[in-house]
Amino acid sequence: MTQAAEQFAANAQAALASLNEAAATSLAGFEKLVALNLATAKAAIAESAEQLQAAATAKAPQDLAAVTAAVQPAAEKVAAYGRAVAAIVSETSAALSKTAEAQLAEVKSQAEAAIEAALKNAPAGSEAAVSAFKTALANGQKALDAAQAQAKQAVAAVEKNVAAATDAAVKATKGAKAK
Repeated sequence: MTQAAEQFAANAQAALASLNEAAATSLAGFEKLVALNLATAKAAIAESAEQLQAAATAKAPQDLAAVTAAVQPAAEKVAAYGRAVAAIVSETSAALSKTAEAQLAEVKSQAEAAIEAALKNAPAGSEAAVSAFKTALANGQKALDAAQAQAKQAVAAVEKNVAAATDAAVKATKGAKAK
């Protein structure tokens, strides 16, 4: 039973190390997206300010028409960027989820095998300890499932925010064009 427990612990530690690495990778990717989004937002604000300044100082209708014509391509750039970011987030999330789910399934399988082996070789009277271990394992699995669900919700919230920002940018530039 000691060897099985040691094997289970080693497998669980390896899986947790992999999950921690995946979490660190996800966080680094998220930080990069945030930095990219901030830089893009700053550039968009600066470009909008320039366009508004050009519109305010236009002296002839042709000058105003040129400024208005430049607004629509910018809106399309922003929308395309938003869709690309959303795709990156979605793809990264799916890949990380798939990897994590596979690792968790492997750990769970190994744990179940170790428990079954321990049950077969357990001395009389140790059923309570084995039952307590099974309960702890089940509770751990529930906690991992809850964490995974929360991670999926966080990714969905980021995707929703990116889509909302893209829509707002497109509407703002269309509104500026209409004026």
